[in-house]
Amino acid sequence: MATTPALAADAVAGRWVTAEKDGVILIAPCGKALCGTIDRFLVPPPEGVGQRDVNNPDAKLRSRKLLGMPILSGFTADGNLWRGRIYDPKSGKTYRSIIRRKGPNVLEVKGCVGPFCQTQEWKRVS
Repeated sequence: MATTPALAADAVAGRWVTAEKDGVILIAPCGKALCGTIDRFLVPPPEGVGQRDVNNPDAKLRSRKLLGMPILSGFTADGNLWRGRIYDPKSGKTYRSIIRRKGPNVLEVKGCVGPFCQTQEWKRVS
């Protein structure tokens, strides 16, 4: 039983290019869950690589740099899905999220508010 989460974690862990192709997210274990951090910008944000989290609703967090910041948090295995939270630094909003593999190089990422979800496909960094 203890090996099941590790095997599932391997399925989504790695570096993924966002649907907008503006950044790379590194998904890796963090404690007993999986997290995803902004690993690299493919398109520099307005303030460059030192861009801060200026849209965060929590004023105390607005000074943190986007690069290296977690945007996926608390993802735990639920069958072939992972459930957790996703933060959108462009809007400053956090959503319920589901991620799952759609093949060896495609990750389906959903962000949900109530019953409504928006789905993106992220591609594995080659």
